[in-house]
Amino acid sequence: MKKVVALCSLALLVLLVGANVGSAVEETMGLITGGEKGTYYQFGLDLQKLVKPAGITLNVYPSKGSIENVYAVYQRPGVPMGIVQSDVLAFVSRVQSDPVLQRIAKKTKMIFPLYNEEIHLLGKKGIADFDDLSGRRVAIGREGSGTYLTTRLLFKLSEVAPAEMVPIDTSEALAELKAGRIDAMFYVAGFPVKLLKEDVTDKDQLSLIPITNKSILEFYPQAEIPVGVYPWQTTVVNTAAVKAVLVSFDFRRRDCDNVGRFAQVMSKGLDSLQKTGHAKWKVVDFNYPLRGWEQYDCVRKYLGKGPAVPATATPRPGQNPVFDAIKGVLDQ
Repeated sequence: MKKVVALCSLALLVLLVGANVGSAVEETMGLITGGEKGTYYQFGLDLQKLVKPAGITLNVYPSKGSIENVYAVYQRPGVPMGIVQSDVLAFVSRVQSDPVLQRIAKKTKMIFPLYNEEIHLLGKKGIADFDDLSGRRVAIGREGSGTYLTTRLLFKLSEVAPAEMVPIDTSEALAELKAGRIDAMFYVAGFPVKLLKEDVTDKDQLSLIPITNKSILEFYPQAEIPVGVYPWQTTVVNTAAVKAVLVSFDFRRRDCDNVGRFAQVMSKGLDSLQKTGHAKWKVVDFNYPLRGWEQYDCVRKYLGKGPAVPATATPRPGQNPVFDAIKGVLDQ
């Protein structure tokens, strides 16, 4: 009897040790992205497949957009990484009057720059340029989305004042535009945008409107949407762009190493991502110098670019002060 008990105890010990070894190898991490039909989410699924063989289980979460993502990375447990628009990062870093944004700006760190997202301004034919939106009714994207923030910043920078800024999602905005209840709509996304490619035709009498305002192009890089990207588009359209960026929080200890190891696997797998992942991976440059933002030191350490610098941080709970603070500044 004693021998049986001893053997059972030994077997249990082996199982426990095996479980502990497995848990030491496997890591579970979270990445917050965007809408399930959007490029951010598809990038997340591509990364999920890439890092799985390296022992990293990546949970990919959809979201309302960049503003939600910045705060989720800062505050939400189990979500150390997110994809956001570069102008959200730039805005957070520039607003020095708000203590919440100061803390978030200090602790939000870039893992890698990703790809350009062109600003699509779609409107009725006859609107010649962005400046012609003065006095018109314009859809600016759903509150909390990157499109919403970008559009609000465009009007703030240019001092162009529409009659009404309508905060609705892009699908609803397109329906309103076709019905003639709004004059124009914004959509920030890397071309080609599925919605505009499949749901707009020549019969709709709509066109992409250039963005050439000098004040805007001092803040945003200039871009163009080539002729023929959309079947109904017959000319090159000058516009501006924002960069999609993978970010993290300024973690220390184990989380620092986890994010660093994730970035190492991601860096080594870029060729694979460009061959088998979303088409936008083909234009990703991990060494792109994103103005005003330095790469996370935990990432640099794992890429052999330099040692990590110790730091501490204490996230605090709340609703989403990023959105509240940004909206407060824009409403001034």
